[in-house]
Amino acid sequence: MAVHGAGRQRVSGPGAPSLTEDEEEESPEVYLSVLVNHGNVGLSFYDSRDHTLHYMPDTVDNHDLQLLDRVVQEVCPNVLITSAKQEHSMAQFMKMLSASSDYKPEIVLYPNVDFGLEVSKQRLLSAHLPFLPSSITEKERIPYLSSCLPFDCTLMLRSVGALLKCLDRRRVGVELEDSSVGVPIFQFQIYTFQWFLRPTRDLTVLSRRQEVVRFFTSPRNSDALYTLQGCLGNIRSIPTLLHRMSLSHTKISDWQCLYKTVYSAVCIRDTVRSLPQSVQLFQEISTTFTQDLYYIASLISKVVDFEGSLAENRFTIKPNVDPAIDEKKRRMMGLSDFLTDVARKELENLDSRIPSCCVIYIPLIGFLLSVSRLPCMVEKEDFDIEGLDFVFLSEERLHYRSERTKELDDMLGDLHCDIRDMETAVMTQLQATVLQRSACLYTVLRLSAELDCLMALAQASQDHGYCSPTLSSHSRLALTQARHPLLELCSSVFVSNPLLSSETEGKVKVLTGPNSSGKSIYLKQVGLIVFMALIGSDVPAKEAEIGLIDSIFTRMQSRESVSLGMSTFMIDLNQMAHALNNSTGNSLVLIDEFGKGTNTVDGLSLLASCLRHWIKRVPAQCPHILLATNFHSLLQLGLLPSSPLLSLLTLETAVDGDELVFLYQLKEGLCQSSFAANIATLAGLPQAVVQRGVEVSDLYRAGNTIKRIDQPSTEEQTSRCLKVVEKFLRLDLDDPSVDLQLYMKEELLPSVGELL
Repeated sequence: MAVHGAGRQRVSGPGAPSLTEDEEEESPEVYLSVLVNHGNVGLSFYDSRDHTLHYMPDTVDNHDLQLLDRVVQEVCPNVLITSAKQEHSMAQFMKMLSASSDYKPEIVLYPNVDFGLEVSKQRLLSAHLPFLPSSITEKERIPYLSSCLPFDCTLMLRSVGALLKCLDRRRVGVELEDSSVGVPIFQFQIYTFQWFLRPTRDLTVLSRRQEVVRFFTSPRNSDALYTLQGCLGNIRSIPTLLHRMSLSHTKISDWQCLYKTVYSAVCIRDTVRSLPQSVQLFQEISTTFTQDLYYIASLISKVVDFEGSLAENRFTIKPNVDPAIDEKKRRMMGLSDFLTDVARKELENLDSRIPSCCVIYIPLIGFLLSVSRLPCMVEKEDFDIEGLDFVFLSEERLHYRSERTKELDDMLGDLHCDIRDMETAVMTQLQATVLQRSACLYTVLRLSAELDCLMALAQASQDHGYCSPTLSSHSRLALTQARHPLLELCSSVFVSNPLLSSETEGKVKVLTGPNSSGKSIYLKQVGLIVFMALIGSDVPAKEAEIGLIDSIFTRMQSRESVSLGMSTFMIDLNQMAHALNNSTGNSLVLIDEFGKGTNTVDGLSLLASCLRHWIKRVPAQCPHILLATNFHSLLQLGLLPSSPLLSLLTLETAVDGDELVFLYQLKEGLCQSSFAANIATLAGLPQAVVQRGVEVSDLYRAGNTIKRIDQPSTEEQTSRCLKVVEKFLRLDLDDPSVDLQLYMKEELLPSVGELL
């Protein structure tokens, strides 16, 4: 996975042609073959874009096939092949996949016999493998292939057999070829999750990456950094180029791309050879970027005429490559003067009304005599000229065959087509030579991608002042003056904070503080720094010591997720369940506002139970836990057991009058108030609303009755009642003019309604 470094420039070597046409990316098809047996998964898949067969050695998976699920999500196969005889876990997985609304690959079921071990080996032996040495015999194919594929991984090998059957039946990539042409496989490649999805725990691999990052972080090596970045900018999609060559669909732009790629790879090798060979990646590039690269670059430079190819919009070769082609081209170049002489002689035999003529050559048609159309030549019958055979009319010019042009056809033949056919044959031979040496090109792609990633990480480290972390096998996390790698770029002032987590410094950290005080940022900061360290990058801190974390579990608020990779879950309880069931003493668990959005008592109870479950483990089995919560009663009510694993932290704030000031500084202790009223004021709520909220909160905490503010007091209510009674008593019921019903409707009832 290549990550391009900042400030990359494109440079061209001497004689390198300019590239004016972008590469066309074809839509690839991916065929994934899977076999599950007793909790083990073996799989392989074929990418039609680069004709590579990827395989994953037999691996243990859980009953939910989470590993397989992640492979499917990353690979996104168009077709999934599996056995019709399958275990319950695989049947459930396929049912879940079929029910998905977002992504539904075609599922192909083959009889279990098609996954047989011996059948798979036979299919592999008869597969079309262009990378095999031409000198290899049939008996030598099995030992050779066993060095490319782990034959002891029987599930994987059986999946390869079914995959080859499907590819052969569907004629993937060779639909229009003769049936004798097999689906090509250019290389076998072991499948691993990409760096940023599955960081490694191998200290050897991490040390290899760190030494490269450390080298390019040094300012004195900046010249080498910029030179290599310029060369890497010319590395193109090698699998796409080779795929087109295998199908003979190569365009002149593809030859330009290949030449620039190979030439730049040679420049990378020569530059790296001047760097310290004690750096393992430099030493590997120096030795594995073989002379095959120089040979390919030199061959393309000597053979391909880029200027002529662009002018004619087809593949043409340089002089002195093929004497026969050179001779035909010389004859073609001399035709102009020769044909002028022929035309002059032909004009002597034409009607005197015809002022001029010329002899032209048209591929596939031949030599023709061309004359201007006279005004008297109106109908087709008027085109007849004695001694000439009319051929066609074009742009007011008449074209004829004469005895002399027929002689030219017999004498010179179809020169243009002959040259074109001969140059196509040269191109085919050149393609075959490149494909035979394609192994070195795939090595270029793999190591260039690694170098590109590490240089990008080094440049980011240099630009932002990161430090190289100390990695160890101990379960300890120690960060000094750590910063959030993204937020600090957006904030003029960022407060750095530490982390110390181990079996003796409190692996379970409960972080309290008001909203907007920085709790979530701190959690993300820790997760991102740990993740950066586990891909070999420097980290945003003054000092850092990081144990090899095997998984990162996150449960961020508001369905937020940090792209930490490895293990990220989005549903509240499911996330916690995965963390509880799968975390180890080397896991990092980040929990933000667990239980938020449900009943307070229920959420608090579940949170306390989960933390007690972890705290009761032995220290070596308890994961590193960072919990941000507003459930202050979790600690105030003593719901957690006393343990040296438990550490209480808060983010410092200060109150200046009625204003709450966030200091964003981590300190030990418990936040005693949520500062809800201050937060509400900062959010812009009206002051009257905030004051009423404080009043209700105080009454609720004290256990007092909360009085409604939209009703009058008792004295006011009594006064209103007396006025209604007095008004009624003043009414003279003996007065015949008094309409009692109207009085009740308009006077008495509205007054009573106001009281009620």
